[in-house]
Amino acid sequence: MWFGSAAGRGLVLYCENLLLLANFRGTVQHGLPLEIGETVQILEKCEGWYRGFVLKNPNVKGIFPCSYIHLKHAHIKNKGQFETVIPMEESVITEMTVTLRDWGTMWKQLYVKNEGELFHRLWHVMTEILELRRQVLVGHLTNDRMTDIKQHIIARLDWGNEQLGLDLVPRRDFSMVDPDEISVTELYRLMERRHRKREFPLQANMHHLFLQINSLLNCNLAEELHVFFFIYDSREMRPISERFFVRLNKQGVPKSPEKTEKQCTLFVDLGSSDLRKDVYVVAHIFRIGRMVAGEKKSVSNTQYRRPFGCTVISVSDLLTADCKDDHLLKVYSCNTESEWYQIHDNIIRKVSSRYSQIGSSTGLAVSLQLLHGNLEQIQKDYMRLFTRNVSITRRLGFSDIIMPGEVRNDLYVTLERGEFEKGGKSVARNVEVTVYVVGGDGQVLKGLVCSGSGELGADEFHSFVLYHSNSPRWSEQIKLTVPPELFRVTHLRFEFRHCSTKEKGEKKLFGYSFVPLMQEDGRTLPDGTHELIVHKCEETANLQDCSRYLKLPFSKASLQPGNNQTMKNSKESFWILSLLCSTKLTQNGDMLDLLKWRTHPDRIMDSLTKLKDIDGSEIVKFLQDTLDTLFAVLDDSPQRYGLKVFDCLVHVINLLQDSKFQHFKPVMDNYIENHFAGALSYRDLIRVLKWYVDRIIDAEHQEQIQQVLKAAEYLFKYIVQSRMLYAAATAAQAEEEFRCSVHELFKSIHLFLSHQSKGISPVTHTQAVFLRSFPTVCCELLKVFSVREVANLARDTLSSLPANTHTECPLQAVKLQCMAKTVESPLYTNAESRCVLLPVVLHLLRTYLQEQKELVLCANILTSMLSLVHKDPNTDCVVSEEVNVIMDSLSGVLLRTILEVTNRPQPAATSLRLQYQDVTGEFVACLLTLLRQLSDKDYQQLLSHFPSKDELANFLLQLFTVFRILIRPDMFPKDWTVMRLVTNNVIITTVLYLSDTLRNNFLNEKFDFKVWESYFYLSIIFIIQPCLQLEMFPPSKRKKVLEKYGDMRVMIGCEIFSMWQNLGDYKVNLIPSLIGPFLEVTLVPQPDLRNVLIPVFHDMMDSEERRSGNFKQVEAKLIDKLESLMSEGKGDETYKELFNNIIPLFGPYPSLLKKIERETWRESGVSHIATVTRLMERLLDYRDCMKIGEVDGKKIGCTVNLLNFYKTELNKEEMYIRYIHKLYELHLKAQNFTEAAYTLLLYDELLEWTERPLREFLTYPMQSEWQRKECLHLTIIHNFDRGKCWENCIILCRELANQYEAYYDYRNLSKMRLMEASLYDKIMNQQRLEPEFFRIGFYGKKFPFFLRNKEFVCRGNDYERLEAFQQRMLSEFPHAIAMQHANQPDQTILQAEAQYLQIYAVSPVPDNQDVLQRDGVPNNIKSFYKVNHIWRFRYDRPFHKGTKDKENEFKSLWVERTTLSLAQSLPGISRWFEVEKRELVEMSPLENASEVIENKTLQLRTLIAQCQMRQMQNINPLTMCLNGVIDAAVNGGLARYQEAFFAKDYISSHPEDGDKITRLRELMFEQAHILEYGLAVHEKFVPQDMRPLHKKLVDQFHVMRSSLGIQPQEFPAYVRVSPLHFANGSPRTCRTPVPNAISPEGGRIVARRSPLSYPAVNRYSSSSLSSQASNDVSNITGQSESSDEVFNMQPSPSTSSLSSNHSGSHNVTSSAPSSNRDSLPSSSPLPSDKHKHSRENACLSPRDRLCSGMFPSPLDPTQRMMPFQIDTSLPRPEANLPSTETGKNIRSLSPMPTARSPQKTTAPPLTPSPTDCLPVGSLASHSPARSGSYSSGISSLSRCSVSETCGIELPPAEPPLPPAAPLDNPVRRGSKTPPPYSVYERNNPRRATPLPHSLSVPPSADNPNLPTKPQLSRTQRIHSEPRHRLTPRKVSQL
Repeated sequence: MWFGSAAGRGLVLYCENLLLLANFRGTVQHGLPLEIGETVQILEKCEGWYRGFVLKNPNVKGIFPCSYIHLKHAHIKNKGQFETVIPMEESVITEMTVTLRDWGTMWKQLYVKNEGELFHRLWHVMTEILELRRQVLVGHLTNDRMTDIKQHIIARLDWGNEQLGLDLVPRRDFSMVDPDEISVTELYRLMERRHRKREFPLQANMHHLFLQINSLLNCNLAEELHVFFFIYDSREMRPISERFFVRLNKQGVPKSPEKTEKQCTLFVDLGSSDLRKDVYVVAHIFRIGRMVAGEKKSVSNTQYRRPFGCTVISVSDLLTADCKDDHLLKVYSCNTESEWYQIHDNIIRKVSSRYSQIGSSTGLAVSLQLLHGNLEQIQKDYMRLFTRNVSITRRLGFSDIIMPGEVRNDLYVTLERGEFEKGGKSVARNVEVTVYVVGGDGQVLKGLVCSGSGELGADEFHSFVLYHSNSPRWSEQIKLTVPPELFRVTHLRFEFRHCSTKEKGEKKLFGYSFVPLMQEDGRTLPDGTHELIVHKCEETANLQDCSRYLKLPFSKASLQPGNNQTMKNSKESFWILSLLCSTKLTQNGDMLDLLKWRTHPDRIMDSLTKLKDIDGSEIVKFLQDTLDTLFAVLDDSPQRYGLKVFDCLVHVINLLQDSKFQHFKPVMDNYIENHFAGALSYRDLIRVLKWYVDRIIDAEHQEQIQQVLKAAEYLFKYIVQSRMLYAAATAAQAEEEFRCSVHELFKSIHLFLSHQSKGISPVTHTQAVFLRSFPTVCCELLKVFSVREVANLARDTLSSLPANTHTECPLQAVKLQCMAKTVESPLYTNAESRCVLLPVVLHLLRTYLQEQKELVLCANILTSMLSLVHKDPNTDCVVSEEVNVIMDSLSGVLLRTILEVTNRPQPAATSLRLQYQDVTGEFVACLLTLLRQLSDKDYQQLLSHFPSKDELANFLLQLFTVFRILIRPDMFPKDWTVMRLVTNNVIITTVLYLSDTLRNNFLNEKFDFKVWESYFYLSIIFIIQPCLQLEMFPPSKRKKVLEKYGDMRVMIGCEIFSMWQNLGDYKVNLIPSLIGPFLEVTLVPQPDLRNVLIPVFHDMMDSEERRSGNFKQVEAKLIDKLESLMSEGKGDETYKELFNNIIPLFGPYPSLLKKIERETWRESGVSHIATVTRLMERLLDYRDCMKIGEVDGKKIGCTVNLLNFYKTELNKEEMYIRYIHKLYELHLKAQNFTEAAYTLLLYDELLEWTERPLREFLTYPMQSEWQRKECLHLTIIHNFDRGKCWENCIILCRELANQYEAYYDYRNLSKMRLMEASLYDKIMNQQRLEPEFFRIGFYGKKFPFFLRNKEFVCRGNDYERLEAFQQRMLSEFPHAIAMQHANQPDQTILQAEAQYLQIYAVSPVPDNQDVLQRDGVPNNIKSFYKVNHIWRFRYDRPFHKGTKDKENEFKSLWVERTTLSLAQSLPGISRWFEVEKRELVEMSPLENASEVIENKTLQLRTLIAQCQMRQMQNINPLTMCLNGVIDAAVNGGLARYQEAFFAKDYISSHPEDGDKITRLRELMFEQAHILEYGLAVHEKFVPQDMRPLHKKLVDQFHVMRSSLGIQPQEFPAYVRVSPLHFANGSPRTCRTPVPNAISPEGGRIVARRSPLSYPAVNRYSSSSLSSQASNDVSNITGQSESSDEVFNMQPSPSTSSLSSNHSGSHNVTSSAPSSNRDSLPSSSPLPSDKHKHSRENACLSPRDRLCSGMFPSPLDPTQRMMPFQIDTSLPRPEANLPSTETGKNIRSLSPMPTARSPQKTTAPPLTPSPTDCLPVGSLASHSPARSGSYSSGISSLSRCSVSETCGIELPPAEPPLPPAAPLDNPVRRGSKTPPPYSVYERNNPRRATPLPHSLSVPPSADNPNLPTKPQLSRTQRIHSEPRHRLTPRKVSQL
C-alpha cells in the first residue's frame, strides 16, 4: 500500500532526493524509465517500490524499485507550485553536480562544433572535478585539506564557466550566496571582486625561477664536470643569488640520474625589479681533471678544478612562457684564463674578442620556468615540483618583503683575488685556496662549508686553479652555515697551495690567511671587502694550534704601525667579500649599544639619537627587544628621556608603515597584547602627545609633528593597553583622571582641526595626517570608553573640520577617507553609535554629491553604510528607520549623481575606466538597496514629501531614466545574470508601487505626457531586455529563474495593459510614439505577454480613427518598425498567426466589439492586418533564408519576393531601394553578373538626369542626381560586360555618350565611343554559351511561403545540364523528394507536410523571330536573342491517341504541348521567375508533321547561309543535316508523312484538314527546293574525301523528289522566288505573297521600341510606385520600336515594312474601332492634366508594366491602337539618305503600337539594329522638374508615369493599303537588326509594364531654355536638323 506520513490536515508525502545507481527501463506498468546519475524525488513508497519523478522532467511520474537508488536527505524550499528540493549536503557538492550536468550538454556541442582544444581541456577539468568531488564525499580529510580541495574546485568551476560563457557565481567562503539574504551592495561587491580577480588578477610581488639541468650535449672531454648556476645583475655587476651546484659525469649527464632532486632547484624571493633584461641566469662549468686538458697521463694523476665554459640566458626571455620551457644554451670559453672571473660579463656585453664558442653543437640543455606568488601557494599549486625535495636557492640578502618568523643565519664569503710572489719559481704559481671553518678549540667544524645549494655541507672547500698566475681572480662564492652561538669563537682559515704539474702532482702549502667571524665588541664580521694578510707557512702542522696565529693581525686594516714583522709580508694579500644574512646577529654597534643601555647609562641619549640612523632591517630583527628597551628607559627616567623615547617609539612605529616591513605589524600587535608591561606609560604618552598637538598651529616645521600623528594609531594602542594594565593592577584607580586627560587631548585636537588656512598650508597637511589615523584611534578608545561616548567624540571631531576648504586642498579627499574608515569601523556597526554618526555622514555625503566631487569615496562610504541595512528576519518586511532617513536625505542627489556619471564619456585609460565602472556600479547598488527596503507605506511617505506636482514629476522622470540606464546591456558585465535579475526584481517592485502614484497624480486635467511616456518606455525596455528572455536560457537556468522570480515580463505586461486602459481619451497623445515600442514588446516569444498586449493595437487604431478619420499613421509606423525588428531576429510564425487573429481577440471586451461594429473602419482595419500579416510572412521567409551560409536560389528568390512586396503593396520606396542593393550584393556574391546589372537598373530608373542634390544613402556619398545616375550606369555596364550581355551595354553606353555630348564632356564621350566599339568586337569575336532552362515545381507545405506550391522556370548556369541542376536543387533543399514524372501533382502532394521537387528541362520560345529567321545575321548575334528576353517556354510530350499503326506510327503520333508564360522575362533580376500562365495544347499528327518539316527547313536554311558566309569551320554539320533529311533511315523521312496524310482514305476521312494537308504539301515542296539548293552549296564546299557521300546524297535526293511526285518545273511561284536566284546566293523565301505595304514604295510608320525598353522582367520602371492598377488590364500590343522613331519621332526612310512577328496576319488591319482611334487626344496633356491622364497613356506596351498592382491602368481593351499608315504615293527618298520632306510629313505623327494578329505574317519581321543612328537628344529626360532640396536619391513615388508626359498626336484618316506588289518585283528589306534591350511583345491580356522613364515622349510644347549645364532635350532634338547616316545595305536583297 502506498503511504506517506500524516501531518496537520493533509497527507505530507516523503520528499527525498535519490541518486540513481543503475538504469531502469520502466517496462512495468506505470514504470518510470531512469538512467544512471539522474536525481529522483520521492512522493510515495510501497513495499520495495517508490513513486516519484525525475527532477529534470517533473511532469512525468511513475514507479521504480528501491534497490536502484541511493537516498539523499533534502529539505523543501518554497512549498507549492514552485517548490525547490535542496539536498542536505555541502553546497559545493550541489554546485558541482548541477554545473557538471550543464557542462555535459555543452561539452558535446563543442565536439559537434569542432572546437577540439576546448573539448579536451574541459574533459580533463571535468574529470578532475569528479575526482575532487569523490574526495569530498568520502569525508576523510583534514580541515586544511578540505579547504584546499574546495579552493581547487571553485577555481576549476569558475574557469569552466568562463570558457563556456556561463554566468559568474557570487560566492562567500566557497559557498554560493543567496541574493535575497544579503544586501544589493554586498552582492555587487562580491560580484565585482570576483570579476576583477578574473579579469585583472593581482600582480605577484614575489617571483621564483625553477631550473632543471638535463645534460651538456656533444662534450667529449671524458672528464667530470661541476656546473654552478646563479642569477647575475649585469647593471650592478654582482650576483643576487646563491649558487646551485650540479655534478655531471664524463658523458655530460647528471650523476645519479634517478635522483631528480639533485638536478633541480628553485631560485626564490626574486622581486619584480629583478625581472628585467639585464638580469641573467649564469652557469659556470669547471672540469675536474689534469692541469692542462689533453696532456699525457704520465705527467700527473692529481685532479684539479679547472675553468671550462660559461653560458648565460636573460630572465626576461622567460616572462612569456606559461609552462616549463626547454633551452639549449651555447657554451663559451675564455680566450685568456686570467679573465675568467668576468667571462659572463663579456658574454653579456658581447665583447667577442675575449671569448669563443666551444664547438657549434656543444650546448647546455636546461629547463626553466618562472613562477609567481607566495612560496607556500606555489608549493601547493606545483606539488609535482616539490614532491622530489627540490633544493631551494636563496637570494643574497633579505627579500623585498621580510616576513616575521623567518629564521636565517647565512654568511656568504666570496674568494675575490690574491697577490702572491713567485717564491723562487721561474714561472708563476698555480694557486689553489682551501677554506676551513675552525672552532675555538682549533678543530675544523664539520659540514659547515657549502659550495652551492643542491649539495650537502662539506668540511672544506677547494677553489679552482688558474694556470701560472700570481694574481689569480676567482670570484667564487661559498656559504657558511655557522650556528649563531658559535660565531664568537669561530674563525675562517684560508690555506694557499701551489699545484705542481710534475709527475707527483703535489700541492705544496706556502701561506695562509684567517679572519674571525665576530669582533671583540660582539659585532659580526662587517659586510664588504676585506684585504687579508697572507702569512708564510710551509708546514700544515704549524696550523694545528690556532692560538699561535690568532694573536697575529688578520687584515691590513688591523695592522699596527709598529708591527715590523708583519710588514715584511705585506706584499702578499688575499681579498674576500663577506655578506651576512641573519635574523639573529647584527653588525650594527649602535643597535648593540641601545640593547645594552644599562651597561653604559651615560650613553643612553646618544644611543636613542642614533636609533633613527639604524637600518630598518636591523630594527625589525630585534623589534621586541628594541621596544622593551624604549619602555624600560621611559619607566626609568620619564622626565629626562620621555620626549626622546617618544620620538624613538614614533620612528619604530612609522618604520612598519614601509611596504618592506609592513608584515611586522602583527608582531607589534602581538607585543602590545602579550608582552607590553608599561602600566604607567599612558600618562607620559598622553602628555607628550598633547604637547605636540598644542604646538601644531604655531610650529614653523610640521615634519616631526606629522610623523607623530602618523603613528597615532599605535600610540593610542599603547595608551589604551597601558591604561588597561594599570586598571587591572589598581582596580581601576584614577579612571576620572584618565578620562579628563583624554578629553583634554581631544580638545586640543579639535582646536587644531578647526584651524582654517588660506590656501594649502603645512597645517592642512597635518590635519590630513591625523584624519587618516583617526578611525583606528576611535576603535582603540572603544576598549576603555562606552560606545556613545566614543561616538560623541567622533562626531565632535568630524564636525570640527572646516566646512569650506580650497578646491585643491588635500583635506577634501582625506575627510571622506576618514569617513569611509569610520563607517567600516566597529564604531559605526553598533546601532547605538550609528544613530549619532549618521547625520554627520549624510551631511558630508550630500555636500560632496551635490558638488560632484570625490565620487569614488562617496560611493564607497554609501556602499559600506547600506551593507549594514537589511530586513529583520524575525519580522515581515520591517525596514530600519535609517533607510527612510537616508532616502529622504540622498534620494534626489543620488539619482542626479547616477545620471551625471552614466552620461559622462568613459575615460580611455584602463585604470580610470575601471574606476568609472566601479563608481557607477556602486551608486546603482546603493540605490537598489534603498529601494529594496522600502514598503508601500515608505513609498507613500517618500512621495508625500514633494511639495508640488512638478517636483514629483521631476523625481519620477529621473527615477525612470535611471531605471532605463540600469537595464542597458552594458550596465553590468555580460555574465552578471544574478545581479541583473536582482536589479530587475527591484525595478518591477518599484514600478508596481509607483503605478498608483501615476494614476492619482497625472491623469485627467493633470495629465503629464512626459511622465506617462517615460513610464511606458521604461516598462517596454524592461520587457525586451536580453536577460529576461527565458527562452534563450538552458532548461536548468530557466527553471531557477522561474522558481525565484517568476516571469517578470508577464507581470509588467499586465501592468502596462492596466495602465493603458486607465488612460482613456489620453491614449491618442501616446499613439505616434509608442506604436513601435509596443510592437517590439509583442514580438517577445511569450504567449501570455502577447495575448495581453496585442489588443493594444486595436485601441490605437480606434483612437486614431476617431481623431483623424483614418489610421494611416498607425499603419505606417507599424510597417516601418516591423521590418527593422524582424530583421533583428524577432518574431516567429506563432506571432504572425496571433497577429492575424487580432480582431477576434477582442472577445473578452463586448463593449469594444459593439463599438467597433458601429464604426466604418472595420473593413480597412482587417485589410491593414492582412497586409501586415503578408509582410511578416515574407520577412520571416527572408530571415530564414539569410541564415544559410552560401548564396543560393532561396536567398535570391526570397529577396525578390520581399522587394516586390515593398514596391507593389506598401509603396515604401526607401525599403525597396535597400532591398535592391541587398539583392545586388547577393548576385555579386553568386557571380550572377547579368542579374546583378538588371537589379541595379531598378534603382537607376528611379533617378533622372538632373542636378538635384542627393544626401548620403547606403554606400553613396552626397552628390547630385546626375552624378549618381552616371555612377550607376557605369556599374551596370561593368556587370553586363562581366555577364557577356554586351548588347545591353551598348544602349547604356549610348545614353551616357549623349549625356556627355550634351555637356561637352568630350573626354568621357571619347571613352564611351571606344567602349561601345569594343563591345561590338566582343559580340562578334567572343563565344557565348547558351544556357539551358529548367522548369521546377515546389510542392508541399514545408517549403517557404514564396515557393510553396508554385512552379518556376530557372535559367541554368554555364555548362549546367539537367542532372547537375537537379543535384543543385536537392542540395539546396536536402529534405526534398524528387518527383520522377512531369504530371501535375494532386492535392495529396500539395497539402503534404513534406517537400517535393519536380524538375524537367524546357525550351525557350523567343518572341522576336525576325532576327532568328533573317539570313546573313551571324550566329553570335542570333545566339543572344535565342536565350534572352524570353517570356515563354515550351515542353512537348509525344503520345499516341487511338490505335497505334505499327507500319507508320506518324498516323497516331500526337504531341501535348505545354507553354509556360512567366511573370517576367529571363534573364532578369533573378535566375528564376514564377510561371504566370500555363497553356496546354494537343497537336494533331498532321500539325506535328508540318512543324517538324518547317523546323528542319529552317535549320537547313541556317546551315546553308552559314556555309555560304564562311561562318563554319567545316562542312560536317551541313553534311549531317542533309544526310538526315534525304536518307532518313530511322523514321522514313518525308515518305512516311506522304504515306500517312496524302492517302485518299485519310483525305476523305478528314475533310476539315484540307488546308493543313495543302500546307504540309507546300512545306514538303519548300524543303525539297532547299535540299536541292543545299546540295548545290554542299558540292561547292565539300572536300574531296567526302565526294562519294555527296554523290550518294544527290542520287537519293532524286529518288526522294520522284517519290514526292514533283518535277523541278512544278515548284510554285513562291518557291521559285527563292534565295537560289539571289545574286549572293542567300537562301531566302517568302511562303506567302508580300503585301504592298512592305514594298519600298509603300510608306508607313513602323512603331518600334526604344533600345532602352528593357523587358519588364529585368527591372521596374521609374513610374509611380503608388498607383494601383486594376486587374483587368487591357492587352495593348504593338510592334517593337526602333531607337530612331522613339527619339526622332520620325520613321526611318530605309524602313518600308511593318515590323511584326511570326504571328502577324497577311493583311494587317486595325483591331480597334475607328471611333476609338479618332477619340484619342490630339496633343500632349498639359502639366496640370498629368495625373488626369496617367491612366490613359496608349504608348505603353503591356510588357512594359511589371504588375497591375503597381502602375496606372492602361486604356480600356476596346481602345487598342492601330498603326498609322502613310500614303504610298509619297516620293521615296534615296536608299541611304533620309528625306527631309518625309521627315517633315511624319514628324508630327506619334508612333503607335500595332495590334498583334493571331495569324502569321506574310514576311519575316524586321528588327532595328544597334548600329542604327541615335539622335543626340535621345536620352534626354523631360520628366517634371525636381526640387533642389536634398534627398536620399529616392525619387518621388507619387510621381506621374512617363505616359503622362507623352504627347500623342493623331494623324487624319488614311486610305487603305494598296494591293500587294507582284512577286516578280524584288522586295526591299530593311537593314535593321534586332535592338539589344528591346522589349519583345507577347499575347498576355492580363499584364502591362511601364515604359522606362528615360523613354518618356516629351510634350509638344515650345522648346524650353537650356539650363546652365546644358542638357539635351528631346523636344529640341525633334525640331533640330536630323543627323544623316548612310544606312548599310544587306547582302541579300529582293
